[in-house]
Amino acid sequence: LNSMAIRKTAPRPTGCHWCINNKEVIDYKDVPALRKFLSSYGKIMPRRRSGLCAMHQRKFATAAKRARIMALIPFESR
Repeated sequence: LNSMAIRKTAPRPTGCHWCINNKEVIDYKDVPALRKFLSSYGKIMPRRRSGLCAMHQRKFATAAKRARIMALIPFESR
């Protein structure tokens, strides 16, 4: 095979962060937990990158948007 065709990627997370820790509520005031799933530019990471399940990805997006409105996290950081 062509060496360019073989792509080394980072190992995928094995499960959703909140499912593994048995947390149902994603609090918008928990800024350190929210920052783990934001890019360096402050954008919400997609599911394929964050490793969250669909339900928690939706709840995380809502919590991140609420935290932005409450000025806990910036809309953009650079």
